[in-house]
Amino acid sequence: MKAVGYRESLPIENPDALQNVEMERPVAKGRDLLVRVKAIGMNPVDFKVRQRAEPEPGQIKVLGWDAVGEVVATGEGASLFKEGDTVFYAGDVTRQGSNAEYQVVDERLVGRKPASLSDADAAALPLTTITAWEMLFDHLQLERQLAGSITPSDDVVLVIGAAGGVGSILVQLIKQLTGAKVLATASRPESKAWVESLGADFVLNHREPLQPQIETLVSAGKIGSVTHVASLNATDQYFDDYVAVLRPFGKIAMIDDPASLDVMKIKPKSLSLHIEFMFARSMHQADDMQVQHDLLNEVSRLVDQGFIRTTAGKHLGAINAENLRAAHAELESGTAVGKIVLEGFA
Repeated sequence: MKAVGYRESLPIENPDALQNVEMERPVAKGRDLLVRVKAIGMNPVDFKVRQRAEPEPGQIKVLGWDAVGEVVATGEGASLFKEGDTVFYAGDVTRQGSNAEYQVVDERLVGRKPASLSDADAAALPLTTITAWEMLFDHLQLERQLAGSITPSDDVVLVIGAAGGVGSILVQLIKQLTGAKVLATASRPESKAWVESLGADFVLNHREPLQPQIETLVSAGKIGSVTHVASLNATDQYFDDYVAVLRPFGKIAMIDDPASLDVMKIKPKSLSLHIEFMFARSMHQADDMQVQHDLLNEVSRLVDQGFIRTTAGKHLGAINAENLRAAHAELESGTAVGKIVLEGFA
């Protein structure tokens, strides 16, 4: 089968950083599905793993976690899907990825693709959706309401990096499933327009001090004090702002990897700090792995009912080494708006 992989960790400018390769088709066993990959979505984890995870000598590592595809075989223990089903998923960081024509994935991590979306548009959703959902409802513990019947609450959620992949779905989930107000950060005109289109109530410029911008909104009576922070990047840079603007007993959830944080700063307000890592369940074979299957099916329904839209921002064409190197380079630059997707093998 065709695949894109790497034999050593190299800068993305090096043509060998990602290479077109031929590999043996994997076999579905146990609760695995064998999926013929149709489209993929890109995430920062792709380039982070490429930079940090050196393959074993003589081995090829295949990246990629977001995928849409067709089930072509099932393991002997699989029961949630059958051959011919079209699915979407974010997979398992400890296994070979979706940058290949065929991939095996545990069915408990897989959902039914939204029927109303193209393969590429659906591939933008799984990883970031699971991340955002777990942040909001497992860590930040926002009250989940019924889409289409929302009662406003006094919750105010500050979303740092709202125009990126996780932010783009997080803003929608907050607006469609909770009564909270959303303060989203963005700086460029295109990213500001993007997060406003997703439902952000107010947009803050993260290139300027955040605390005065928030205090202006509070003093004008437009919002109450911040109750929750979704820190999607630069947590170390904004940590003091979080402590300053959060009300007592507020919550912070982060997904990035700061070198260090002085967590004792949160003690005077009795704040809580949470770290979201959507691969934790699959990596440790958690007893409740199937909640990700249920979650993806629920979001698929919300998409088909018109409450959630794709977060795809750019389609880079076929799945090949050249296009994947371009995708990695754009993600590494930190300028992507929404998700980068690719489709089909060439």
